[in-house]
Amino acid sequence: MYEYDSRVRFTEVDQNRRMTLMAILNAFQDCSTFHSEDIGVGMEYLEKRNRMWVLRSWKIIVYRYPKMAEHIRVGTWPYEFGKMSGQRNFRLMDAEGKMAACADTEWVLMDTKRQRPALVNAEIRSAYGLDPGLSLEGESGKIRLLDPLMDEEPFAIHARHLDVNHHVNNGQYVQLASEYLPEDFVIGQMRAEYRKPAVLHDVICPKVGYDGDSCTVLLGDADGKPYAVVEFRKQAGILSN
Repeated sequence: MYEYDSRVRFTEVDQNRRMTLMAILNAFQDCSTFHSEDIGVGMEYLEKRNRMWVLRSWKIIVYRYPKMAEHIRVGTWPYEFGKMSGQRNFRLMDAEGKMAACADTEWVLMDTKRQRPALVNAEIRSAYGLDPGLSLEGESGKIRLLDPLMDEEPFAIHARHLDVNHHVNNGQYVQLASEYLPEDFVIGQMRAEYRKPAVLHDVICPKVGYDGDSCTVLLGDADGKPYAVVEFRKQAGILSN
């Protein structure tokens, strides 16, 4: 397992001085980046070999949103490699050693020249190693699109949405989708599936559906083909302590 210690920053909290879902997601993304860089298979290693890890899906469960200035420890580890893919867990622990949030992710190694999946070589596998995976509770399987889905106002992709790969960052899709949640919706679980990358000046045509304690957002093109699908589920009582 790879871990780093941190504190909840003022820039990472909401109006209630609680860490936001996006801050948790970003902490997890940073942790996996630090891990890869520190063991020698980071961005420079991949670029020299025309390779890039592409995120296929997120599942994040939040048990408690840490408070501003709280001490936290963020950890990550791969638990399975396929021929062209990898699966990685994350966890966010508080100062008492209790898990505040955890996540499961699936990644595909891409050949950036041929734009197709590539084999995960022995060097990458041995650099990471494997640890046992978490057994996450909550929903699993492919996200079910709710019926009906309501059309929302289209919007264009700007430079601020892009990451170092010149695609919309996976966290940005989650942030954009969360803007359609009701004000009193406290997220207990988030799942996201990434279908195709959106780039600068693409136009996103959102479709939103509600079903009791869940909300599903399809961020697609003008033909309704999704760039990403994001599902939020509400949980009660996770803001205690």
